[in-house]
Amino acid sequence: MSKNIAIDGPAGAGKSTIARKVARELGYIYVDTGAMYRAMAYFMIQRGVLASQSDQISRICKEADITIRYEAGEQQVYLNGQNVTAYLRTEEVGNMASASSVNGDVRQKLVELQQKLAAREDVVMDGRDIGTVVLPHADHKIYLTASVAVRAKRRFDELCAKGEPADLAQIAKDIEERDHRDMTREISPLKQADDAILVDSSDMTIEEVTEKILSICRS
Repeated sequence: MSKNIAIDGPAGAGKSTIARKVARELGYIYVDTGAMYRAMAYFMIQRGVLASQSDQISRICKEADITIRYEAGEQQVYLNGQNVTAYLRTEEVGNMASASSVNGDVRQKLVELQQKLAAREDVVMDGRDIGTVVLPHADHKIYLTASVAVRAKRRFDELCAKGEPADLAQIAKDIEERDHRDMTREISPLKQADDAILVDSSDMTIEEVTEKILSICRS
Protein backbone atom coordinates (compact mmCIF):
# COMPACT_ATOMS: atom_id res chain seq x y z
CA MET A 1 0.00 0.00 0.00
CA SER A 2 1.36 3.42 -0.96
CA LYS A 3 2.51 5.96 1.63
CA ASN A 4 1.41 9.59 1.35
CA ILE A 5 2.73 12.79 2.94
CA ALA A 6 0.66 15.98 2.58
CA ILE A 7 2.28 19.41 2.97
CA ASP A 8 -0.07 22.40 2.91
CA GLY A 9 0.49 26.09 3.48
CA PRO A 10 0.29 29.59 1.99
CA ALA A 11 2.20 30.88 -1.04
CA GLY A 12 5.91 31.42 -0.44
CA ALA A 13 6.16 29.24 2.67
CA GLY A 14 8.76 27.03 1.00
CA LYS A 15 6.48 24.03 0.44
CA SER A 16 7.93 23.02 -2.92
CA THR A 17 11.56 23.26 -1.83
CA ILE A 18 10.95 21.32 1.38
CA ALA A 19 8.67 18.71 -0.23
CA ARG A 20 11.31 17.97 -2.87
CA LYS A 21 14.00 17.44 -0.24
CA VAL A 22 11.77 15.28 1.96
CA ALA A 23 10.76 13.13 -1.02
CA ARG A 24 14.38 12.70 -2.07
CA GLU A 25 15.42 11.66 1.44
CA LEU A 26 12.59 9.11 1.74
CA GLY A 27 12.76 7.86 -1.84
CA TYR A 28 9.21 9.03 -2.56
CA ILE A 29 7.86 10.77 -5.65
CA TYR A 30 7.41 14.51 -5.26
CA VAL A 31 4.16 15.81 -6.73
CA ASP A 32 4.04 19.59 -7.08
CA THR A 33 0.29 20.18 -7.34
CA GLY A 34 0.89 23.92 -7.57
CA ALA A 35 2.79 23.31 -10.81
CA MET A 36 -0.23 21.44 -12.18
CA TYR A 37 -2.49 24.40 -11.38
CA ARG A 38 0.09 26.74 -12.88
CA ALA A 39 0.10 24.63 -16.05
CA MET A 40 -3.67 25.05 -16.24
CA ALA A 41 -3.26 28.79 -15.64
CA TYR A 42 -0.61 28.98 -18.37
CA PHE A 43 -3.05 27.21 -20.71
CA MET A 44 -5.72 29.82 -19.90
CA ILE A 45 -3.29 32.68 -20.56
CA GLN A 46 -2.23 31.13 -23.85
CA ARG A 47 -5.89 30.89 -24.87
CA GLY A 48 -6.51 34.52 -23.92
CA VAL A 49 -8.88 33.72 -21.07
CA LEU A 50 -9.16 36.28 -18.25
CA ALA A 51 -9.27 35.39 -14.55
CA SER A 52 -12.77 36.90 -14.34
CA GLN A 53 -14.20 34.64 -17.09
CA SER A 54 -15.27 31.69 -14.95
CA ASP A 55 -17.55 30.17 -17.59
CA GLN A 56 -14.72 30.22 -20.13
CA ILE A 57 -12.35 28.66 -17.58
CA SER A 58 -14.86 25.87 -16.87
CA ARG A 59 -15.25 25.12 -20.57
CA ILE A 60 -11.64 25.38 -21.68
CA CYS A 61 -10.08 23.48 -18.74
CA LYS A 62 -11.56 20.29 -20.19
CA GLU A 63 -9.26 20.71 -23.20
CA ALA A 64 -6.11 20.64 -21.06
CA ASP A 65 -4.26 17.36 -20.60
CA ILE A 66 -1.74 17.87 -17.79
CA THR A 67 0.69 15.16 -16.80
CA ILE A 68 3.80 14.84 -14.65
CA ARG A 69 6.88 12.91 -15.70
CA TYR A 70 10.28 12.42 -14.11
CA GLU A 71 13.25 12.94 -16.39
CA ALA A 72 16.79 12.58 -15.02
CA GLY A 73 15.26 12.60 -11.55
CA GLU A 74 13.53 15.95 -12.05
CA GLN A 75 9.81 16.59 -12.27
CA GLN A 76 8.62 17.87 -15.65
CA VAL A 77 5.10 19.18 -16.28
CA TYR A 78 3.54 18.50 -19.67
CA LEU A 79 0.56 20.39 -21.08
CA ASN A 80 -1.04 18.74 -24.10
CA GLY A 81 2.22 17.01 -24.92
CA GLN A 82 4.46 20.08 -24.50
CA ASN A 83 6.94 20.48 -21.65
CA VAL A 84 5.88 23.79 -20.05
CA THR A 85 7.93 23.53 -16.84
CA ALA A 86 10.06 26.56 -17.75
CA TYR A 87 7.03 28.85 -18.09
CA LEU A 88 5.28 28.15 -14.79
CA ARG A 89 7.06 30.36 -12.23
CA THR A 90 6.17 33.85 -13.51
CA GLU A 91 4.08 36.26 -11.45
CA GLU A 92 1.46 36.38 -14.21
CA VAL A 93 0.99 32.62 -14.14
CA GLY A 94 1.01 32.55 -10.33
CA ASN A 95 -1.73 35.16 -10.07
CA MET A 96 -3.82 33.44 -12.74
CA ALA A 97 -3.39 30.11 -10.97
CA SER A 98 -4.64 31.59 -7.69
CA ALA A 99 -7.68 33.01 -9.48
CA SER A 100 -8.50 29.99 -11.67
CA SER A 101 -7.96 27.42 -8.90
CA VAL A 102 -11.22 28.52 -7.27
CA ASN A 103 -13.07 27.12 -10.27
CA GLY A 104 -14.78 23.84 -9.37
CA ASP A 105 -14.26 22.25 -12.78
CA VAL A 106 -10.54 23.02 -12.74
CA ARG A 107 -10.14 21.58 -9.26
CA GLN A 108 -12.14 18.44 -10.00
CA LYS A 109 -10.02 17.61 -13.04
CA LEU A 110 -6.71 18.07 -11.24
CA VAL A 111 -7.71 16.43 -7.94
CA GLU A 112 -8.69 13.23 -9.77
CA LEU A 113 -5.25 13.08 -11.40
CA GLN A 114 -3.50 13.71 -8.08
CA GLN A 115 -5.48 11.03 -6.23
CA LYS A 116 -4.76 8.40 -8.90
CA LEU A 117 -1.04 9.10 -8.65
CA ALA A 118 -1.04 8.90 -4.84
CA ALA A 119 -2.97 5.62 -4.91
CA ARG A 120 -0.23 3.85 -6.85
CA GLU A 121 2.96 5.58 -5.65
CA ASP A 122 4.62 6.71 -2.40
CA VAL A 123 4.30 10.48 -2.70
CA VAL A 124 5.04 13.77 -1.00
CA MET A 125 2.41 16.20 -2.25
CA ASP A 126 2.23 19.90 -1.50
CA GLY A 127 -0.46 22.49 -2.13
CA ARG A 128 -3.31 24.35 -0.44
CA ASP A 129 -5.81 21.57 0.29
CA ILE A 130 -3.86 18.30 0.17
CA GLY A 131 -4.49 17.21 3.76
CA THR A 132 -8.09 18.43 3.79
CA VAL A 133 -9.38 17.43 0.34
CA VAL A 134 -6.95 15.65 -1.97
CA LEU A 135 -5.37 13.20 0.51
CA PRO A 136 -7.55 13.34 3.63
CA HIS A 137 -6.16 9.96 4.75
CA ALA A 138 -2.50 10.79 4.22
CA ASP A 139 -0.10 9.06 6.60
CA HIS A 140 1.42 12.40 7.65
CA LYS A 141 0.09 15.94 7.30
CA ILE A 142 2.17 19.10 7.66
CA TYR A 143 0.97 22.71 7.61
CA LEU A 144 4.02 24.79 6.63
CA THR A 145 3.82 28.53 7.05
CA ALA A 146 5.91 31.69 7.56
CA SER A 147 5.18 35.37 8.14
CA VAL A 148 4.18 37.59 5.20
CA ALA A 149 7.35 39.65 5.65
CA VAL A 150 9.58 36.57 5.46
CA ARG A 151 7.76 35.13 2.46
CA ALA A 152 7.90 38.45 0.61
CA LYS A 153 11.65 38.79 1.25
CA ARG A 154 12.26 35.26 -0.02
CA ARG A 155 10.39 36.00 -3.24
CA PHE A 156 12.17 39.36 -3.59
CA ASP A 157 15.58 37.69 -3.24
CA GLU A 158 14.57 34.98 -5.71
CA LEU A 159 13.58 37.54 -8.37
CA CYS A 160 16.70 39.66 -7.76
CA ALA A 161 18.90 36.59 -8.15
CA LYS A 162 17.33 36.05 -11.57
CA GLY A 163 17.97 39.68 -12.49
CA GLU A 164 14.24 40.41 -12.66
CA PRO A 165 12.72 43.70 -11.40
CA ALA A 166 11.19 43.38 -7.93
CA ASP A 167 9.30 45.64 -5.53
CA LEU A 168 9.32 44.26 -1.99
CA ALA A 169 6.26 46.24 -0.86
CA GLN A 170 4.25 45.15 -3.91
CA ILE A 171 5.28 41.52 -3.43
CA ALA A 172 4.11 41.64 0.20
CA LYS A 173 0.81 43.19 -0.90
CA ASP A 174 0.35 40.47 -3.55
CA ILE A 175 1.05 37.74 -0.98
CA GLU A 176 -1.49 39.18 1.46
CA GLU A 177 -4.11 39.35 -1.29
CA ARG A 178 -3.33 35.81 -2.43
CA ASP A 179 -3.58 34.54 1.16
CA HIS A 180 -7.00 36.17 1.48
CA ARG A 181 -8.24 34.63 -1.79
CA ASP A 182 -6.91 31.19 -0.90
CA MET A 183 -8.34 31.22 2.64
CA THR A 184 -11.78 32.60 1.76
CA ARG A 185 -12.54 30.83 -1.52
CA GLU A 186 -15.74 28.80 -1.54
CA ILE A 187 -14.18 25.58 -2.83
CA SER A 188 -11.44 23.90 -0.78
CA PRO A 189 -10.14 26.98 1.09
CA LEU A 190 -6.63 26.95 2.50
CA LYS A 191 -6.73 25.82 6.11
CA GLN A 192 -4.79 23.60 8.48
CA ALA A 193 -6.24 20.09 8.68
CA ASP A 194 -7.31 19.13 12.20
CA ASP A 195 -4.68 16.38 12.34
CA ALA A 196 -1.88 18.34 10.61
CA ILE A 197 1.26 19.40 12.48
CA LEU A 198 2.07 23.12 12.25
CA VAL A 199 5.63 24.04 11.20
CA ASP A 200 6.51 27.75 11.09
CA SER A 201 9.63 28.25 8.96
CA SER A 202 10.02 32.01 9.58
CA ASP A 203 13.15 31.56 11.69
CA MET A 204 14.34 28.22 10.31
CA THR A 205 16.76 27.29 7.55
CA ILE A 206 15.72 24.95 4.74
CA GLU A 207 17.80 22.19 6.33
CA GLU A 208 16.17 22.70 9.73
CA VAL A 209 12.66 22.56 8.26
CA THR A 210 13.52 19.44 6.26
CA GLU A 211 14.90 17.67 9.33
CA LYS A 212 11.86 18.69 11.38
CA ILE A 213 9.45 17.18 8.85
CA LEU A 214 11.57 14.05 8.35
CA SER A 215 11.58 13.50 12.12
CA ILE A 216 7.78 13.78 12.15
CA CYS A 217 7.42 11.29 9.29
CA ARG A 218 9.88 8.81 10.79
CA SER A 219 8.45 8.91 14.31
